[in-house]
This record gives sequence, structure tokens and C-alpha cells, in this order.
Amino acid sequence: MKNAHKTNKFHIRKGDTVKVIAGNQNGKTGQVLEVIPSTYRAIVEGVNMVTKHVKPSATKPEGGIEKVEAPIHMSNLMLVDPATGEPTRVGRKVDENGKLQRYSKKTGEVIKNG
Repeated sequence: MKNAHKTNKFHIRKGDTVKVIAGNQNGKTGQVLEVIPSTYRAIVEGVNMVTKHVKPSATKPEGGIEKVEAPIHMSNLMLVDPATGEPTRVGRKVDENGKLQRYSKKTGEVIKNG
């Protein structure tokens, strides 16, 4: 796969609250619903809504037009620090158990996983 990322260590994970820092969705915040590692994108709740035409099927017999979230590139997202509620950069450090922990560069506090 072209431009596939070989790591799964991203600054954003499923369940994180993020703020959009670039693009036409700039300033919006939402919770990460899904991370797509192969394309370095994430789906954020209520951000980057697109209109999708749905063909009638057995599960949705009426079909129609619905609004869904489209993936947004992770470089345009910044993690919101749960302690302060402000966007922060993310660092990684090894804790006493030898596990890699994410921490807020602004406050230095460890970020709990999703």
C-alpha cells in the first residue's frame, strides 16, 4: 500500500477528545470515533460532515440522503488535555513498569488511554 505507515504509535487514539487546528473545520472539537492507520486519518464525531446518498436496501428500504463524518488527516488534529481542556502536544515517556505512556507537553501530566 502506498504511503502506508509502519507504526501504530500515534498522538491520537480512539476515545480521545481532539481539536481541529487547520482546514475548513478549524476550531471544532469532538471525540475520535475511529483511527485509520493506513492513511493517517481519524474520524471525529461531528467534524467534517459530508452528504452521502444511500441506495435503498433490505436494511434501509427508504434509502435517501444522510450526513456522515468523513475522515480527517491527523496532522490537522491536536489532543485536548483532559485536565485543562486546552489543546496540547503529546510526548511519550516510559513509566516505572516499563510501559510507554503519553503525557501532555503543556502540563506534564500522563494522559489516560481513551
